[in-house]
Amino acid sequence: AAPLITGAGMTMIAPSNTSPLLTSDLKGNPGTNHNTGYYRTSNNGLVVGEAMARFVYNELGLGAAATLHDGDPYSQSIAQAFADSFEALGGTVTAVTAVNKEDSDMLPVLTEVATGGPDSLFFPIFQPAGDFLAEQVHSVAGLEDVVLLTDAALLVDGFMSLPQSEGIYFSGPDLRFGGSANESTGRNAADLLATFEETYGESPSGPYWGHSYDATTLLLEAIKAASILDGGTLVIDRAGVRQHLNSVRDYGGIIGSISCDEFGDCGSQKVTVILHLDAGDIEASKDNIVFSFSP
Repeated sequence: AAPLITGAGMTMIAPSNTSPLLTSDLKGNPGTNHNTGYYRTSNNGLVVGEAMARFVYNELGLGAAATLHDGDPYSQSIAQAFADSFEALGGTVTAVTAVNKEDSDMLPVLTEVATGGPDSLFFPIFQPAGDFLAEQVHSVAGLEDVVLLTDAALLVDGFMSLPQSEGIYFSGPDLRFGGSANESTGRNAADLLATFEETYGESPSGPYWGHSYDATTLLLEAIKAASILDGGTLVIDRAGVRQHLNSVRDYGGIIGSISCDEFGDCGSQKVTVILHLDAGDIEASKDNIVFSFSP
């Protein structure tokens, strides 16, 4: 969608896309799928990959890791970011390989992974492939005790309620928002959650609700700044919307201080890792932070 929308001069802002290919390599070079006019409040996946690599190598003390992706830009880029960071730390990457997201039988690819003898496996993939992988992995010879790690794509209630999700480490955005308030509306995380629960009768099932709110208000502020009334007609300057977002510095969001760089990365770049202990008490697991990272 981004090439079509941005190609028409419009603006897209996303709360949960993390692939580095959509913005930059964080070294001043655009990603291969970067489109001018695309912005996000979520983290750049390079930070996620580095955070997980540091956690596995430095905190868990594990030196051999494999990673699985499903071939899409999000999954593959984060898996590769983890592998690159892990090797830079001194670890050995035994495999970087892909699953077919349509498959339910993960035994062939897991058997292939087992030949490398990894002591950890990072799989930033989606449901339902993640369901089957987590269910089958420990039945494979050589992977009986492998430590499992995944990313925010599976940090959702639908996966975390499954028994096979217990014992898995999850990376995700740092949700310790405290009293941080959105400067446009004055609302903080507690306000937002209360309204969500009152409206829908449940808590958000995924982690990017604060990022969604901040992305929405940023876009509305940009539209407001780029709008004029011309003879009773509202005129929105498309280039002006982008100009406003490009100028965002230290905007107070629920997720913290927000500044947009030249490639559209506006997120706080704060990552946490949780250990999921009980599929019957998901909220407790979401609070069970064992590692945090910020570049």
